[in-house]
Amino acid sequence: MKSADIRRKFLEFFKARGHREVPSAPLVPADDPTLLFTNAGMVQFKRVFQGLERRDYTRATTCQKCVRAGGKHNDLEQVGHTARHHTFFEMLGNFSSATTSSRRPSRTHGSG
Repeated sequence: MKSADIRRKFLEFFKARGHREVPSAPLVPADDPTLLFTNAGMVQFKRVFQGLERRDYTRATTCQKCVRAGGKHNDLEQVGHTARHHTFFEMLGNFSSATTSSRRPSRTHGSG
């Protein structure tokens, strides 16, 4: 299977479940002075998760272009030594900014 097919199947899976497909954000974030490069799929949603911005959707799926630039889980030294470590890559993701009821625990945090 080609990477384009995997990418499309991933995005279609989440779109079929109510997620909005959001295009990849720029590799250099325009409105975030704390980042030199987009290094994760959630970068374009950072202000949403911080409560500083609202969008007209609460669930999204993306194929975000990213640059491996170091950080908390720094494996930059592995670039070029293995077949899976590259400086440029695409990160598939699905995100939810919806608030959940306190009576219904989030399963993504292991409570439920």
